[in-house]
Amino acid sequence: MIKKISDILKEKERTYSIEFFPPKTEKGRAKLPEVAKVFTEMGIDWFSVTYGAGGSTREATMEIVEELQKKFDVPVMHHFTCVGHSQEELKKILGKMKEKNICNVLALRGDAPEGEEFWTPSPDGFEYSYQLVELIKSFGDFFSIGVAGFPEGHIHCPDKETDSKHLKIKMDAGGEFIMTQLFFDNKDYFEYLERTKKVGVNARIFPGMLTITNYKTLLRFCATCGATIPEKVHDIFKPLADNLEATYKAGVDFAVDQCRELLKGGAPGLHFYSLNKVEPTREVINRVRG
Repeated sequence: MIKKISDILKEKERTYSIEFFPPKTEKGRAKLPEVAKVFTEMGIDWFSVTYGAGGSTREATMEIVEELQKKFDVPVMHHFTCVGHSQEELKKILGKMKEKNICNVLALRGDAPEGEEFWTPSPDGFEYSYQLVELIKSFGDFFSIGVAGFPEGHIHCPDKETDSKHLKIKMDAGGEFIMTQLFFDNKDYFEYLERTKKVGVNARIFPGMLTITNYKTLLRFCATCGATIPEKVHDIFKPLADNLEATYKAGVDFAVDQCRELLKGGAPGLHFYSLNKVEPTREVINRVRG
């Protein structure tokens, strides 16, 4: 029986988890279980699989979640968004998840489909992620529900205080734990803990970690998702922009220092955006654990 993440959290004070995305090529799809096997052997607590912008990979997501759970007997969290679905469609997909014993869900509003600047809900769809949480909760206790958190505040939120109140709404609707967007200044995470505590959020908040391996790619990625790149990151990685080997080494060192500080400061675990690769995530985890 696949464990719910909420049950894992009752048993363990610290967890390590890995995020994958559905590969676009057959070669990438064939390789993903090999990558997952390495992390399974390391004792990773759970995996998660993204849903793709606009729900573009939704069928592949469920297939991968089911495959990894059957192959490795490890909980796999299914990312799930409101985008592109009516309420009836959302119910049917959740019913299919239940049939396949997929009991861990990350409930998200979701991003606008590619090419669209603004997100609008589908006819008879949901506008907010808390509504999706409520729908998942209507299935009783079968699902363990995670929600997204934004240490720097959501890109579309007017201020951080409002963002904290929105998180509280999601938790009151049935959210059980929080996975954060990536960040590179731990001050943002620790301030987020304080800010959300003030509005009554007491669930575990797992920091989302990305190891920097390419400075130019980092610039593009953060411009899209709204994450801030601190000056200290520019200072380290800009001079190395054309040296991938040096960038990799510096990126691992930076991630290890960041992870150690987070755990020392009380983070309940670490969630790694692996980009479907074993390295550098394996090296970072081994050094942090060591």
